[in-house]
Amino acid sequence: MQKVQGIGGIFLKARDPQQLALWYQQHLGIPLNPGSPYGSFHAKEQDETVWSTFAEDSNYFGRAEQQMMVNYRVADLDAMLAQLEAAGVRVDEQRESGDYGKFGWAYDPEGNKFELWQPN
Repeated sequence: MQKVQGIGGIFLKARDPQQLALWYQQHLGIPLNPGSPYGSFHAKEQDETVWSTFAEDSNYFGRAEQQMMVNYRVADLDAMLAQLEAAGVRVDEQRESGDYGKFGWAYDPEGNKFELWQPN
């Protein structure tokens, strides 16, 4: 049996794909190919990508109509959240810390909630 070897991509619908991609590049440092709404990360040793399902009535993603959420690994959660707040990005006040590390949340300009994770 063939098996999936990892996450190959994350895709978001947007009213203005180029503008939303540039927002993510500006505020989260997402690498983009010049003049395009896409780019790629290249895996490093010790990278981990979590894949999970949630109950259909979960409010973890924010809006009920939001069907998916992206979790971005960061080196310093507090610094990233402060950077986003300083740029006027809507940042959720909630923070969590546990066995897997520290978590925080923010929203892009189209209202999509995303998660930031600082692994232990």
